[in-house]
Amino acid sequence: MSAAQREAAIAWLADQRGAMQTALADLVDIDSNSHDKAGTDRVADAMRGWLLADDIEATHQADGDVLLARLPGLDASQAPVVLMGHRDTVFPTGTVLQRPWRVDGDRGYGPGVSDMKSGLVLQCFVLMALRRMAPLPFPVLGLFTADEEIGSQRGRIAIEAHARGARAAFNAEPGRVSGNLVTARKGGANFVIDVTGRAAHAGMNHADGASAIETLARKIQALHALTDYDAGITANVGLISGGMSSNTVAPSAQGRLDVRFCTLEQRETLFARIREIVAEPGVPGTVATVTQTSEFLPLEPKWSEELLARYQASAAKIGFAVEGEFTGGCSDAGFTASLGIPTLCGVGPVGAKAHTDQEYCCLDTLVPRAQALLATIAGLTA
Repeated sequence: MSAAQREAAIAWLADQRGAMQTALADLVDIDSNSHDKAGTDRVADAMRGWLLADDIEATHQADGDVLLARLPGLDASQAPVVLMGHRDTVFPTGTVLQRPWRVDGDRGYGPGVSDMKSGLVLQCFVLMALRRMAPLPFPVLGLFTADEEIGSQRGRIAIEAHARGARAAFNAEPGRVSGNLVTARKGGANFVIDVTGRAAHAGMNHADGASAIETLARKIQALHALTDYDAGITANVGLISGGMSSNTVAPSAQGRLDVRFCTLEQRETLFARIREIVAEPGVPGTVATVTQTSEFLPLEPKWSEELLARYQASAAKIGFAVEGEFTGGCSDAGFTASLGIPTLCGVGPVGAKAHTDQEYCCLDTLVPRAQALLATIAGLTA
């Protein structure tokens, strides 16, 4: 691959603002809530149509509900570069009818416009631009899942199956409102704590009861004490339920726990302590159990440092400056980073106010962010 070919591909992207914006409008106007299989399938169908029309191999695989796109490299045995994104949004089906795609100035609005349909468009156009160059030494794989907003239980399986051993991964979550990339993210997990006790009349034979609510309350205090702001660890029981009536000693109770952590080492210590707390004796006659229901792994800075430097050099040549940024939110980038794959997140167009009806994408960042990512990928040949 010559420098002239790379510059020609970058120049091709410079002419794609209109096409990228049209593609973004098409995706935004598809309801694709995580539980709306027909909607996330329609997003996959639209993307697959663009890629096939550009002679890029693309298949929608039922196993993991993943759209896979592939550009072959000169050496099929070389580890691929992976371009990642999720097709689902948090918005319920019917939202598009209430507030479809619209443009106001240089901002595009609509459900999922920045998180992360603009990132999906960017990744597709980067693949198209790469196809216009001579093949790279390594393959490039597009990997687009459908359940990130609800914990990536199926998506994680697909990511770990297809990305394992990759030379680099780029996740097109939105660029921060500052314009920065995401170079570190917390991991997070959710747990359900169930407590069973023994019912009794609260007035006539209170002593015969065993309050599941009291045991849960004691454990909530211990769980919340795991929070360590300096270390970046938080523990929060955000939902509780239980009991039968105010005049009955509660025979059951349930709490839902969210924890966040910054490193895999912290994860192991934190999870062990959660199990210990739940197993500790509570009110005599009560029993508590804990079940993990979801998890994201952290993106630790050591896995993004080299790619950030490469991206910064590419962005400078395109004409913009960018830094790395930490966020407490989770993403699929943690799964690749935790496999030891150099990973950069937030490479999508700049956007803000995700998960709200004010969500927007800065349309003037569609092209330059695509150009910088293209140049970064091409530079991995060196």
